[in-house]
Amino acid sequence: MRTLCATLMLTTCLGTAAQAATVYPLDRATILAGSPFDLKVEFDGAVKAADVTVTINGQPAAKVLGKDVQFVEKEAGTEASAVLIRAATLAKPGSYTLTASAGADTKSVTWDVYGTPATAKAKNVIFFLGDGLSVAHRTGARLMSKGMTEGKANGRLNMDDLDHMAFIGTSATNAVATDSANTMSAYMTGHKTAVNALGVYADRTEDSLDDPRVETIAEALRRTTTKSIGVVAMSELEDATPAAVFAHTRKRADKAKITEMIFDLKPDVLLGGGSAFFLPKSVPGSKRKDDKDYVAAFKDAGYTVATSASELEAAKGTNSGKILGLFHTGNMDTYLDRVQLKKGTVGKFPDQPGLVEMTTVALGQLAKNPDGFFLMVEGSSIDKMAHPMDWERSMVETIEFDQAIGVAREFVKTHPDTLIVVTGDHTHGVSIIGTIDDNKPGAEMRDKVGTYADAGFPNYTDENKDGYPDRVDVSRRLAIFSSNFPDYYETFQPKLDGPFVPAIQNEKKEYVANEAYKSVPGAVLRIGNLPRSEDTAVHAVDDVVLQATGPGAEGFKGYMEESDVYRVLAETLALAPAKK
Repeated sequence: MRTLCATLMLTTCLGTAAQAATVYPLDRATILAGSPFDLKVEFDGAVKAADVTVTINGQPAAKVLGKDVQFVEKEAGTEASAVLIRAATLAKPGSYTLTASAGADTKSVTWDVYGTPATAKAKNVIFFLGDGLSVAHRTGARLMSKGMTEGKANGRLNMDDLDHMAFIGTSATNAVATDSANTMSAYMTGHKTAVNALGVYADRTEDSLDDPRVETIAEALRRTTTKSIGVVAMSELEDATPAAVFAHTRKRADKAKITEMIFDLKPDVLLGGGSAFFLPKSVPGSKRKDDKDYVAAFKDAGYTVATSASELEAAKGTNSGKILGLFHTGNMDTYLDRVQLKKGTVGKFPDQPGLVEMTTVALGQLAKNPDGFFLMVEGSSIDKMAHPMDWERSMVETIEFDQAIGVAREFVKTHPDTLIVVTGDHTHGVSIIGTIDDNKPGAEMRDKVGTYADAGFPNYTDENKDGYPDRVDVSRRLAIFSSNFPDYYETFQPKLDGPFVPAIQNEKKEYVANEAYKSVPGAVLRIGNLPRSEDTAVHAVDDVVLQATGPGAEGFKGYMEESDVYRVLAETLALAPAKK
């Protein structure tokens, strides 16, 4: 790797010059003033350093950014050249046009660099992310938990009364369809990126850790404030959504590396699953391939470690305010399995806290910081149960997610300087079309599906008034179906024996209907509309709904991209205050 002269100017065209095919950050990127980002130009072919010019608003990029441009004659795995500037910053808000040239071939992109007010609007931000949260999830959660009489809901969800709303576009930079990594990364960095990427622009090299980085909100908070940072999730803490708060990798599966990135940043409160990547390989259940012990490392760094609900309750009294809670080697069990059915992996992990308990503890600890905090809370298994079309579990997870929002709304009553944001990262192709009534006549279960006037109302009950249906296998329940699916057996009934596994691989490595459900009375084989490489339903491209309340919430309105949401968060927290 060589360094280009900081005063490179336009040079004479060579016949062998290649086009500057790609520039990162991409065209129309919005960049927080003072926020570090990696600048990269990828040429289509090999070029000479002397023939390359990179300017910003007509001035040499190195001069504008205060750093030399690094030239890579041939990138690993390619026959093409690139130029790179790591950790560049633009301090002054405004429009910046970067032009990269190799001879006569030129590529230009324009960036919008923005500042923020000098004074923060909110002291605290609580960002709720319902993974896969679709409109049908909200509707189903309300019907199952509150009931309905004569067409009017008998109660409202906590998220229903958040007073500002926007529709959010979720597409990735490389596809209209998306996953949880790049969607949450856009929320947490202000930069859209490709499927599976976290905190980086996905470049063409094979190395998943060398891609052009952008700053995450946790890094921005560490750089500009003394606020505390918390992450709560029902998934592994290294999973896509929580990882987006602090990670930089092209591949969301780099979970061992993501654990190291978590430790480097050291959020004050970390509660969720995923201990397998914190433990050294010598410990049973570990998924690490080295001897690094991050549980011990966090303890040495002053954290109280909890591995059960009872230990988490005891940890509330910690004076340090720093808690690492690891309650499962993988993803934590759903509410339905933990509390009502005792299925899934509850036998192995019998004392898991729920999202409400973890949110309560996190808020109590983070509120000890007089300078405020940023807390991300994920309802992880809304998505994890929507993929296998286990709709009862997915809807009940939405109820638990909403009850965690209720904890935050109670917190706001005594901390009005708090912004609450509730949104999803993407949707699922799920709809509620009526009810399934076991008492309706008919030889087939599909005969028991009621639509229009035949639907009536479901008969869920909540006798103990805990906000959850007492049981999900009632005689007249919601008819919930997916628009996309592999081959599977539709049973028209809740899966009481454990989470649904709709398809399994055959000897050809194709996913076929799981015959474990073939003998369920009334089961119907549905021939899939997805490729045979898919084992579950997939994400939808529909917009998600964002709702918010509190100082700064007025910034959410109309249609927004996920990257625009970051800008509102940055302005609310004054992460780039205007300077005189």
